[in-house]
Amino acid sequence: MNEISLITGSTIFALTYLLVSARRLGWLGLDRPAVALLGAAACVVFGAVTPADGLRSIDMNTIVLLFGMMGLGAFLAADGFFDRAAETLANRVATPTRLLGWLVWGSGVLSALITNDAVCVLGAPLVCAIIRRHGLPALPFLLALATAANTGSAATLVGNPQNMLCASLGGLTYREHLLLVGPATVLALAFNHAVLHLAFRKQLGGIPFAPATCEATVRVVQPGSIPTLVVIVGTVVVFTFGGNLAWTSGGALSLLFLFRRSVAPSEIWRRIDWSVLVFFAGLFVVVEGFVRTGLPASFFRSLPFDELEGFGGWSALAGVFLVGSNVVSNVPFILVVKDAMAALPHPKMAWELLAVASTFAGNLTLLGSVANIIVAEKSREFGVLGFWSHLKIGAPIAIGTTAIGTVWIFLFG
Repeated sequence: MNEISLITGSTIFALTYLLVSARRLGWLGLDRPAVALLGAAACVVFGAVTPADGLRSIDMNTIVLLFGMMGLGAFLAADGFFDRAAETLANRVATPTRLLGWLVWGSGVLSALITNDAVCVLGAPLVCAIIRRHGLPALPFLLALATAANTGSAATLVGNPQNMLCASLGGLTYREHLLLVGPATVLALAFNHAVLHLAFRKQLGGIPFAPATCEATVRVVQPGSIPTLVVIVGTVVVFTFGGNLAWTSGGALSLLFLFRRSVAPSEIWRRIDWSVLVFFAGLFVVVEGFVRTGLPASFFRSLPFDELEGFGGWSALAGVFLVGSNVVSNVPFILVVKDAMAALPHPKMAWELLAVASTFAGNLTLLGSVANIIVAEKSREFGVLGFWSHLKIGAPIAIGTTAIGTVWIFLFG
């Protein structure tokens, strides 16, 4: 790698992530996906990667899997499933505190099935509507949606993009991951709930909560939603028995197009967040340009990865994953460290730890996860979910859940 390419690759990487991390990009006239795409194009134009290598760097397993899972969520949204669920929840819970709990566990479980980004894209407008309808303080419920979606998504290899990438690069299987990490995720969600409850119990405890007036009982699962739910359950079964993650999700989406003829394809296309796919595709290329500078490899060669044995070593490794996932975001961080993972004493368990730590790390800061940014952007009307307001709650959740995951994998991995 010559000096010009080294400077080019590292500069484009730094500028891209500086802009992606900015809270507001209106002054530039670009959003985050556009910045990632611009960075990818710059890598090719200025020679950080060749055009062919740039295309090869895009992990299509991750892109297709994310697309398929978003499509399944879009069918549920088109059926009105999420609207009915939100209405039923708002009408049945007796207190804001109980609503917070339902939101934590509901978004946590759903994110494991249809990805955290999809849950936040589809769920944030509904949570905002409940907040407006009942005059509730916005911050506790927005944090509940974002943090629990991140935490719950650790349970499966399709719960979030970084898990998808770890599955692809580390050879992880859906069933083994679920059996190992699933129980730890339940504990982590309980911890997540506890932190939110302790932080906001006084604020929520004094609020009178009057359910929306609705005389007729709304059934969440109606006949139109049953085929979609059956396909989602079938998809999970195929995942569990070793089916290819990307093609299984894509095939499941194709089945719904075939059998749910009452839903126009255009309705599904408009509900898929294409900008998230563009965002990750661009990041793959930008990170490849940075990796080709040799700087990440040099840094991780300086770390004693081959000496990380015992609980202390695994804790230190989890700490590196936690911090690194917030320095360059979790998906790019996995791409940066993928070559160094082979030097670890137990590479497969290290990939499991990376999947867990990089997922829980998403709660540390507002910029640690795309799901956080989605919730922040869709709740701009309230103006309460900023970097510091997220950090005060997200940091203890991220650190505590990472500790739970590390101990669990060390003991049972």
